[in-house]
Amino acid sequence: MKVGFVSLGCPKNQMDTEVMLHEVLDAGYEITPDETQADVVIINTCAFIESAKRESIDNILDIAWLKEHKSLKAIIVTGCLAERYRDEIFKEMPEVDAVLGVGGIHHIVDAVKAVTAPKGKKAYSCYDPKETVALGGERILTTPEFAAYMKIAEGCDNRCTYCAIPYIRGPFRSRPIEDLVEEARQLEALGVKELTLVAQDVTRYGKDLYRHYALDELLRALSDQTNIPWFRLLYCYPDKMTDSLIAEIRDNPRVLKYVDIPLQHVSEHVLKAMNRHGGSELVRATVKKLRQEIPGIVLRTTFLVGFPGETEEDFEELCEFVKESRFEHMGVFPYSREEGTPAYDYPDQIDEQVKQDRADILMREQLRINEEINQTYIGKTIDVLCEDYDPVSESYFGRSAADAPEIDGKVYFNSEKKVPQGTILQVKIRRVVDYDLYGFAVAKSVKEEKTK
Repeated sequence: MKVGFVSLGCPKNQMDTEVMLHEVLDAGYEITPDETQADVVIINTCAFIESAKRESIDNILDIAWLKEHKSLKAIIVTGCLAERYRDEIFKEMPEVDAVLGVGGIHHIVDAVKAVTAPKGKKAYSCYDPKETVALGGERILTTPEFAAYMKIAEGCDNRCTYCAIPYIRGPFRSRPIEDLVEEARQLEALGVKELTLVAQDVTRYGKDLYRHYALDELLRALSDQTNIPWFRLLYCYPDKMTDSLIAEIRDNPRVLKYVDIPLQHVSEHVLKAMNRHGGSELVRATVKKLRQEIPGIVLRTTFLVGFPGETEEDFEELCEFVKESRFEHMGVFPYSREEGTPAYDYPDQIDEQVKQDRADILMREQLRINEEINQTYIGKTIDVLCEDYDPVSESYFGRSAADAPEIDGKVYFNSEKKVPQGTILQVKIRRVVDYDLYGFAVAKSVKEEKTK
C-alpha cells in the first residue's frame, strides 16, 4: 500500500507532516513522493488566511482528479482546514474519505486503515481534543539533513482580533526543556547544522510550565548539550523580548543575530483594535533596543495592512516607520477577513483594492531598502551554510546567518574545491542581484567547532 503526502502552510504544520510520515512508515506502509502512484494521499492543510484556505481546497480538488484517472483509492485531509471546517469538507467535497483535525495527527494510521478496509467508509473524527494532543514525537525530516525546524510549543494565547489560530490550535503549551534537548541531540546525530526554533510565539516559551519566560534558558541548554552551530528564532513578540533573552542572543555565539518579530502595525489606534499587546511605544522601543543591544542584528517582520478602520493617516505612519526602521527582511499581507474572529464583524472594512495597493506601496519601499542593505555586503566576507550546487549557474548556493530557510534570500558562490552540503564556510561577496548575493568561497568557517 503506497501513501503520498502533500504538506501546506508554515513550518509548524510541516513538522506535523513529518510526525505523520514517521507513523505511517512505522506501520509498514510505503511512502511515495509521486501522488500519481499513491493508493492514499494525505493532505495536511493550512487555513490561516483566505489565500491559504484556497490553496488547500485547490490541492484537495487536484488530488481528487487522481481518483478517476489513476490508482488513488482514498483522500485524507488533516491540519488546520480539517480542524476549522471538518463538517463543511465532507458536505462540499465528497471526494474526501477522512478528516482529522490538528488533535488527530497521532491517529493517522487508524485513518489509513479505515479508508482502505474492504468495506472502507468515511472515517470522520478529530479523535483527541487539540488541547491534549501529544507534543513532539519521532518524525522523518522533509528538510535537508543539515537544517531542521523544532517546534518548542503549540497553540497561542495572544488572541489577536484578526487571527483564528487560537481557535484552530488551542491554548499555548510549551514542551519541557529536557524533551527539546533530547530532540536536538537526535537531530544533531542526523547531521543538522542549523536548528530553527518555532512556535506561534517563541518568546512566550516556558510561561505555562515554569511560570516565567524561559526561551533564554532553553537556548543555553541547547548550546551546552549539543554541538549544533546555528540556532535561529522565528516568531518573537515585542512585549516578551526580555532583557535576559536579548542578552542571550547577543552573547551566545551560536544563537544567530537574527530575530523574526511580527509587529503587524505601529499605529496605536490599529494596534489597540488588533489587541496587540504593548502598543506603539513598545513596538518602537523594542526595535530600537534590539538595534542598540545586539550589534549587527538582522530583523525580519511582517505587517498587516487594510485592517478595519485603518485610516490613511495610520497607513502613512506605518510607511514612515518602515523607512526609519530599515528592516532587513519584511513581509506585508492585506488583511484577510476570517469568520469566527472578533475583527470579522468590525465596522469600516477596507476595500480589497485599497488593501492590495497599500501592501504594494510598502513592498516597493522594502525592495529599495533591501537593495541598499545588500550593497553594503559587497567586499565583506560572511559565513554561509552551503545548501547545494546549481548546474545552471554553475555555482554553489546557500544561506547566510541573515537569511532564514525558504523565506529570505540566497548566497551564490564559486569554489575551487568541492563543497559538501551542510558545510559552513566563508564567502566573500562581490555583487548583488535583487535579494541575492554572489561571491566566492574563501575558507571554512570556525563555526563548525563547538563554542562555549
